[in-house]
Amino acid sequence: MDKIMLEIRHFSKSYKGNTKAVDDVSINVMSGDIYGFIGHNGAGKSTTIRAVVGVLDFTEGEIMIDGHSVKDDPIACKRVTAYIPDNPDLYENLTGIQYLNFIADVFHIGDEERQQSIKKYADLFEITDALGDLISSYSHGMKQKVALISALIHKPRLLVLDEPFVGLDPKATFTLKEVMHEMCNEGTAIFFSTHVLDVAEKLCNKVSIIKHGKIIVTGTMEELTEKHSLEEAFLEADSDER
Repeated sequence: MDKIMLEIRHFSKSYKGNTKAVDDVSINVMSGDIYGFIGHNGAGKSTTIRAVVGVLDFTEGEIMIDGHSVKDDPIACKRVTAYIPDNPDLYENLTGIQYLNFIADVFHIGDEERQQSIKKYADLFEITDALGDLISSYSHGMKQKVALISALIHKPRLLVLDEPFVGLDPKATFTLKEVMHEMCNEGTAIFFSTHVLDVAEKLCNKVSIIKHGKIIVTGTMEELTEKHSLEEAFLEADSDER
């Protein structure tokens, strides 16, 4: 039976001057979902995601991961979650393999399992030969690949990504989409923000569109694209909101 892996209930976040960056957002992401969170830059996507993964404090609303409160039981939430920010901030004085082993240590992954996982994903993302190099020598795309591998090796039950396709080359983008489908089939819940609508349309089974911090449309991809493309649905919702 499908399980709610991520439940966002009436989440709001205000900044200086009481301006609400996010206003009363509620979303459920089930195991096996690939859930797209769509909106313009500044719409509130990253604020919501950073609250979900425990980077950003909040007082209004509740966020639950696998039945645990992000506020009250953050360690239990982090055990089952992997997060890739839009601009990965890695330890640049480590080599790629040292960083991946460090993440494997944090999640108590045994030697054999970590070696198999690192090899699998490093080969898939074609970065195996560079893992002995310092991360400081990597391009943005290579750092993104290492961050992705670090998120995948502990087999998270919730994968949260903020604009994951920015900076990836076409082959790595294709590989990531294939990996996301594989994880989804194994029951992982995936929640990711994007403004690349054609990618979201092909990849997601559910979508929420956010504008000025408020959800303006939510539903299955089938429902939203029944009469037109996701891009047209987005533009229509955007126009109606105005």
